Amino acid sequence: MKLIQCQLASEGEAILAIFNDAILHTTALYDYKARTWDDMAQWFAEKEKKQYPVLGVVNDNKQLMGFASYGPFRPRPANKYAIEHSLYVHPDHRGKGLGKVLLAAIIDNAIEQQYHLLVGGIDADNSGSIALHEKFGFEHAGTIKDAAFKFGRWLDLAFYQKILPTPFTPVED
Repeated sequence: MKLIQCQLASEGEAILAIFNDAILHTTALYDYKARTWDDMAQWFAEKEKKQYPVLGVVNDNKQLMGFASYGPFRPRPANKYAIEHSLYVHPDHRGKGLGKVLLAAIIDNAIEQQYHLLVGGIDADNSGSIALHEKFGFEHAGTIKDAAFKFGRWLDLAFYQKILPTPFTPVED
């Protein structure tokens, strides 16, 4: 198992497949329709433009087993030190500890980039993701009831947060 920085050309199709599995079969993403290659190209372009990582875990055959990234939590200037992350594991590789590897890497990357708050929006029924985040010191920050409607039912969105020791010198600008 190896941690990599994902690229559109080499990992884009695998990430698209993982995203679309989550959209079509889980409540991890509150989308209804599968994403397209154009959506993926735009997603990667935005990550690159803002210098947000797209980290992946590959096996010995260089097959992507999971990925994680982050982006802005809110678009306001005073929120510049807060980011919202996400991580997804291919259904064939869940339960193998890849979430731990990816979440640890995202935390390290956020500290390196001098962010202060890492937020995860997690479907409240996703006990596995909640347990993973709690193991890494994330605290429950609140739940928005009936935040989404998918698969014929209302879904609650739980927010988990981790305060990081950075930035070392925060500024207003």
